[in-house]
Amino acid sequence: MFKIIALVVCLAVVASARYLAVDHGHHHEDYHHSHPKYKFEYGVKDSHTHDHKSQWEHRDGDVVKGQYTLDEADGTHRVVDYSSDHNVQYT
Repeated sequence: MFKIIALVVCLAVVASARYLAVDHGHHHEDYHHSHPKYKFEYGVKDSHTHDHKSQWEHRDGDVVKGQYTLDEADGTHRVVDYSSDHNVQYT
């Protein structure tokens, strides 16, 4: 399930991303000057296999917000909200 989510996210990013221009061996990061923006959502509700899940995500520039839900094997319903923006610092 998480592989599918990761694949969908990667495809959405690739579809909305700008390319990197190469000039005499130097990389110019043109995507820093672009304003990436996308929205996607999907869902599965299979009554035969009881596979119920969904996801949505919106990106506007550096701000990403999303949510995914799924029914766990033990019967619990998981809801995960996530977000990120340009203020996130990685160490």
